[in-house]
Amino acid sequence: MEKIWLKNYQAGVPAEIDVNAYKSVAEVFEKSVAKFADRPAFANMDKIITYRELDKLTRDFGAYLQNKLGLKKGDRVAVMMPNLLQYPIAVFGILRAGLTVVNVNPL
Repeated sequence: MEKIWLKNYQAGVPAEIDVNAYKSVAEVFEKSVAKFADRPAFANMDKIITYRELDKLTRDFGAYLQNKLGLKKGDRVAVMMPNLLQYPIAVFGILRAGLTVVNVNPL
């Protein structure tokens, strides 16, 4: 099969990835927030958060889930919310806390 989408990749973006390069999505996230700390991570409705801000917000949310709500590694957290900046904060905060994300959006 011809991979016609490859012509749209920016220079330096590999066509193939090593699926064994990382142990988990959380590991990819940790390396990304360290490497791209001052770059924009997400933008929505004229608000931009950097990877550094995302790092802090997700750590704070994960700590809240563990320390205030008493959730333990492996517990499941249902997420139903629109695609706003709060969504990646919630998802990565849940993952960083060792919890399982359960998307329950109807769409």
